[in-house]
Amino acid sequence: MRRRDFLRSAGLVSASLAFPGARILFAEEASSSGWHTFDLTTRVEVLKPAGTTRIWLPAALISETPFQKTLVNTYHADGGVARMIGSKPDALGIVAAEFPAGVKPVLTLSSRIATRNITVDLKARGKAPDANRAELQYCLRPTHLLPTDGIVKATAVEITTGAKMDTEKARAIYEWIVDNTFRNPKTPGCGLGDIRFMLESKDLGGKCADLNALYVGLARASGLPARDVYGIRVAKSEMGYKSLGASSENVTKAQHCRAEVYLKEYGWVPVDPADVRKVVLEEPPGNRPLDDDMVTKARARLFGSWEMNWIAFNFAHDVALPGSSGAPLPFLMYPQAETADGRLDCLDPDGFRYEITSREIALPNGATRSSI
Repeated sequence: MRRRDFLRSAGLVSASLAFPGARILFAEEASSSGWHTFDLTTRVEVLKPAGTTRIWLPAALISETPFQKTLVNTYHADGGVARMIGSKPDALGIVAAEFPAGVKPVLTLSSRIATRNITVDLKARGKAPDANRAELQYCLRPTHLLPTDGIVKATAVEITTGAKMDTEKARAIYEWIVDNTFRNPKTPGCGLGDIRFMLESKDLGGKCADLNALYVGLARASGLPARDVYGIRVAKSEMGYKSLGASSENVTKAQHCRAEVYLKEYGWVPVDPADVRKVVLEEPPGNRPLDDDMVTKARARLFGSWEMNWIAFNFAHDVALPGSSGAPLPFLMYPQAETADGRLDCLDPDGFRYEITSREIALPNGATRSSI
């Protein structure tokens, strides 16, 4: 992502950003319309600061989608300076904070986000709304870890041979991912998404940022606009899957990447083959076969629908952190920090501590999120 694509908003020690056209959804309206509202709070502290310390947090989508509206972001950096920086092509918002030497580096971001379950009826063929050609072209581009040539292109051609319609190609890639990959519990974090390495090494294990990146890369190599959607689970699943939801209000380790593919007949279609493999591995009692009833139901559901007990952050790859001396990130889904000694490991609690909590605003009469 190029730095000149960023849009900057004025930054203060403490600031609040309400998005144009956004409004707080009252509980009665949320209940009747299918929208549900979450408060998400991230608190980051760098335990071993050295010189100037910088912290970056991913904010929720800065663009409105059929499944999510970001209503308000409020951020605070006591003793430092914080600002919101955005990139429209990736719906990316970054809260960037800088702390001088001698100041305890603590950054807090509080967001209010409305979500609703989304399902695309793939049996009702039609014509998608007019699309932005530049947006679709952007979602066909190769990135550092998602090339669209070489073994990626060859694999895509092999998978989609015989498929004539875009929907058939998208489905073929989805089924191939589910059949041929596996979730590796030893993969750090959510994975890296180095799809060329995965295909060349024939090591098709990983987590969501690996398996869904593989879907996106293969789709792009097949001529289908596609994008990773990086985010975090914020509530339990109402679909009966313990493995596909947050177990408590502390969602610090609940990051999850999904994917979307653009189909001419339908527009943007949600997919998540990585979560099918998560059900296989983790849904109690664990290690379920692909023909297990819960697996087959998840497999059918996750091509065309998402349960929105999850909040999307952005679609970005190759993220250059504003003001950083380090290399661009493959994606931005975790808090990041940097001191005079260099970039910190976001998965290392010894020098970098953060906590993310989520709370769903109560609905009247005990209403819950409607199932897909």
